[in-house]
Amino acid sequence: MKEKDPTTLKYMQKVQRGMTRWRYKLGNPEFNHKDFQLEHVEVTIPGLDPSFNNYRLANISDIHLGQWLTPEHLDGVIDLLNKERPDSITITGDFVSYIFDDVAQDLENSLKRLKPKEYTLAVLGNHDHWLGADRIREILSRCEIIDVSNDFHTIYHDEACLHVAGVDSVMLGKHRLDVVMKKLPENGPAILLAHEPDFADVSSTTGRFSLQISGHSHGGQFLIPGLGTLIRGPHFLKYPAGKYMVGDMVQYTSRGLGTNVFWLRINCAPEITIFKLKCSE
Repeated sequence: MKEKDPTTLKYMQKVQRGMTRWRYKLGNPEFNHKDFQLEHVEVTIPGLDPSFNNYRLANISDIHLGQWLTPEHLDGVIDLLNKERPDSITITGDFVSYIFDDVAQDLENSLKRLKPKEYTLAVLGNHDHWLGADRIREILSRCEIIDVSNDFHTIYHDEACLHVAGVDSVMLGKHRLDVVMKKLPENGPAILLAHEPDFADVSSTTGRFSLQISGHSHGGQFLIPGLGTLIRGPHFLKYPAGKYMVGDMVQYTSRGLGTNVFWLRINCAPEITIFKLKCSE
């Protein structure tokens, strides 16, 4: 799927607004931190300088603000994030779903509350493009969030460095890994943000990235103990949830925060991921 059909998009906008009114009519639950699961993941990064050992990189994904996840929920999530005191924060796309104007100011207000020690970096997802990538990027800029879609940013600790690169939406053909590879310095460890997890099959072949962080799948929103994710879709057929090894690269797929079409999660709690980066021995 390259672009969202305008008729389909208008229908989904109508559905979302109707479901939002229905939810508020029934009463929106208060934020409960127990509804959100903190996942702690250690990843060894070859070539990582000792000054970055135990570097804490927090990730959130698939906010889909305005559907199941409300502004009150997002503020609560950000409170949880800030309490973890991450060194930097990454966001791997789909800030919104099918409506933008109704939630734009709430999104900006919440994102401005992020308090990493160093940086917040992000890439866009397919839904962000369907509603207007430029408008999302304007919010990111005002919130001092670095957009690394088809680009990279280097974090320095004196002379030591860690590169955080990103690709734009793979589903919509906006990704330009070739451009990223031309820009990215040859030296220094690198991490890749990519909304769609199955892109790991491509990015891993470069041999340049030790870790790819993704979202998009919502973990399938429905997990069967012992069997895992049964509901899979485009670009999350192979790596729908959790940690994988793809060649020499770690692929991690977040279950995300929000929901999309079905406002339901079963055995698949919304996720905040805290990566602890480790030097290789």
